[in-house]
Amino acid sequence: QVQLVESGGGLVQAGGSLRLSCAASGSIFRINDMAWYRQAPGKQRELVAASTSGGFTYYADSVKGRSTISRDNAKNTVYLQMNSLKPEDTAVYYCNARIMRSGSGYEVDYWGQGTQVTVSS
Repeated sequence: QVQLVESGGGLVQAGGSLRLSCAASGSIFRINDMAWYRQAPGKQRELVAASTSGGFTYYADSVKGRSTISRDNAKNTVYLQMNSLKPEDTAVYYCNARIMRSGSGYEVDYWGQGTQVTVSS
C-alpha cells in the first residue's frame, strides 16, 4: 500500500506565503515524477508544478516566479513553496506522484487527499 499525505495548507492574506508538503509512504521501490495540482470551486483540476526524478521542473504560467517545487528523495517528500499569494490561488491543492511499488514492476499514479489553501484579499 502507498499513501500520499499533504500538509501545510491554510488561510493566508494576499501577499503572504505558504509551504505545502507531501510525504509518500508505504512499500515504495521508486518514485518518478512528483507534482502539485489544484482545483478551485467550479473549475477543473490543473497542474501547478512538477518535478521529475531527473531534476526537471515545470511551472504553470499562473505561478511561475512565485512558486518553487522541490523534493527530498531521501524522505520521499515533495514541497511547494508559494510566495506573493493571490486570492485566485485559492483552491484545494493535491499532491501527485508516479510510483513503482516494491515487487510490482510498473508505475502507478497516486494522489493525496488534498489540502485547502485560502487567500484572502
